[in-house]
Amino acid sequence: MNSQEIVSQYGLDALAAVLHETAVEKGFWDGEYNHDKIGNKLALVHSEVTEVLEAIRKNQGSEKVVEEIADTLIRLLDVYAAMRNEEAVLHSLDEMLHQKMERNKYRPKLHGNLF
Repeated sequence: MNSQEIVSQYGLDALAAVLHETAVEKGFWDGEYNHDKIGNKLALVHSEVTEVLEAIRKNQGSEKVVEEIADTLIRLLDVYAAMRNEEAVLHSLDEMLHQKMERNKYRPKLHGNLF
């Protein structure tokens, strides 16, 4: 089953598990799981977001922008799956995303903020 089929049939939790499995196989999670490692992985998510910004700023085109967004999602879902495997987080991303989407429907413009 490919990743598109996994997302359609099972959701982000399943996709995150597959992405994390690949990251583990490729050595990105060698060594001990700890808060420092999670902090490092979250910093890498931040660097991917910066790469999206740079692709836009340097007018590198749609494909590059979307590629960097995909990298951001891959890294973030990988971190989520690692934390879930270690039981550092117990809630389903699929369920929480649905809850947040429903909640956001009824929030005020800009969620009550100035910007």
